[in-house]
Amino acid sequence: MSQLERIQQAMERAKLKALLLMDDRNIYYATGFMPTDSAAFITPERAWLITDPRYTEDAGKKCAPGVEILLNSREKPLMQSLAGLCAGIEGDVGAEAGKLSHLMYINLQRALGRELIGADELINGLRAHKTRAELESLVAAQRIAEAALEAVLPMIKPGLAERELAAELTYQMMLRGSERNSFDPIAITGAHTSMPHGVPGDALIKSGDFVTMDFGCVKGGYCSDMTRTVAVGSATDEMKNVYETVLRAQKAGIAAAKPSATGAEVHNAGAEVIAEAGYGEYFGHGFGHGVGLDIHEPPTASGVNGAPLGEGAVISAEPGIYIPGRFGVRIEDVLYLTGDGNEDITKAPKELIIL
Repeated sequence: MSQLERIQQAMERAKLKALLLMDDRNIYYATGFMPTDSAAFITPERAWLITDPRYTEDAGKKCAPGVEILLNSREKPLMQSLAGLCAGIEGDVGAEAGKLSHLMYINLQRALGRELIGADELINGLRAHKTRAELESLVAAQRIAEAALEAVLPMIKPGLAERELAAELTYQMMLRGSERNSFDPIAITGAHTSMPHGVPGDALIKSGDFVTMDFGCVKGGYCSDMTRTVAVGSATDEMKNVYETVLRAQKAGIAAAKPSATGAEVHNAGAEVIAEAGYGEYFGHGFGHGVGLDIHEPPTASGVNGAPLGEGAVISAEPGIYIPGRFGVRIEDVLYLTGDGNEDITKAPKELIIL
């Protein structure tokens, strides 16, 4: 069953007569084509991509079967096209209340002459459970990132700047088929590793430092996400202990991850290991987040998610310990939840590497 057919079936269950999508990722999910400044309009029987002449040829090649293409123009702008499609609809029309600005939502309702129904749960619920076809793109993106990591490890030496390492990771992923970065890469060293989302700068790697690399790329529209922390030259006993604690926490969370487990249960399995080792105050984020067309999407493996993660969920597994002003460690894999467990699609080694 295609993604479009899954959406149309979900619309019928929700008693929606039409669904309007304007988020680029949601449009891609429904139509197979990712434009900008465009929209998708879907009924249980038909689907349209409303775009402009910049994308005519590309959209014609990439749109899924059953998707009709309507072109905008100065004479017939996007809102007018949507109003025309909506004019004959009797019943509720859904839209992405959580993705659109308040002003855009108001303008849409004015242009269409009707109240729109928030349909975020419908599309988010479908996207949260990946098919095997989607998994293939996620794995392909992951393999590119892993190959880039292997390529840059020999380059990590004292004197290399953080921003040079970040640039090299991007370059190596592009060489291997990346469509783009899935987010700005984190490549930080020394005391900067205590900042979970530290920004690469001019700091130079020194012997005895940890280096944390959190990066990923997009392939087939889907994101990879991985973190590896390595030591340069040597690591103190404390550094090794923290690293091993994070690794044990990650393995505990991975062991707990299955479709019937709640996000909180997975998070707590990892967090308890860190707390028991005496580092609980230094782990301040969730164990993981959903990964797919967006780098952060539902479901989350966090302490506040009491819902089962579900069959086909894809989540990161990324506990960390961050000691302010000193150093930090994070290790991240990506999991596909299936059956009564999960598949870890990340294959890069995660035992401590001392370069």
